[in-house]
Amino acid sequence: MKKLLTLLAVSTLLFACEKEKEDKDKTNTFKSEEVTVYHGKSWSSVTLDKDGVPQQLALILDSNVLRTVYTGPSTPDHHHDNDLLIPIHSKGVEATPFKFIMLNWNPNGHEPEHVYDKPHFDIHFYLTNSGEVMNYTDEAKLESLPALDYLPANHVPGPAVPMMGKHWIDLATPELNGQPFTQTFLFGSYNAEVVFYEPMITLDFLKTTKTFERTIPQPAKVKKTGYYPTKMKVSKKDDGTTSIILDGFVKRQAS
Repeated sequence: MKKLLTLLAVSTLLFACEKEKEDKDKTNTFKSEEVTVYHGKSWSSVTLDKDGVPQQLALILDSNVLRTVYTGPSTPDHHHDNDLLIPIHSKGVEATPFKFIMLNWNPNGHEPEHVYDKPHFDIHFYLTNSGEVMNYTDEAKLESLPALDYLPANHVPGPAVPMMGKHWIDLATPELNGQPFTQTFLFGSYNAEVVFYEPMITLDFLKTTKTFERTIPQPAKVKKTGYYPTKMKVSKKDDGTTSIILDGFVKRQAS
């Protein structure tokens, strides 16, 4: 009987430990509304742990998006399909600094020539809401630069785009150092504030890549206390969906 009681006690303890681990590891994923992209769909999702701490924020493209995006000459008829606003679920807006995603499809790439002139997606994760971004038209504010501590080292200002922001480019990125462009990571500013994080990824890379992970360059300071991503991932599932993921969130204090 004593042995039986001991075994029961050990089993109970093991079950309690396992249950505690399951509760600790439990996550919840919240999906946004879907947006039509050519003949496919795109949406975002945010994954939180049991305490509401963000684990991942992802933009998801179904297989039809990558299969049907327009790749001919840029024309006004296709412009409305190329710039789309993807919502972030309210749980993601509460848990992360990000408010929405602007998905831009560039069928012929963009400047500079021989660097970014491949068909690719610009994926802007905005720290400000869409109404503000649509008013990013003041030329002086587009050219007003943040203090360099709020941008990663080695980043230099590039083009300023109305209703988007000024782009900051990593001088160490491979495509600026003799290698072909496949993916890169940029930041954006407006009125001396950092306003977006931006993975920029070619169509070919997304079509052919099953899994990918890279670090996100980190600024010395952030303006707002919150959880910020340290990694960017690409993940393709068996159902054909491709996710571009901000991952490795860490809490940073405003300074």
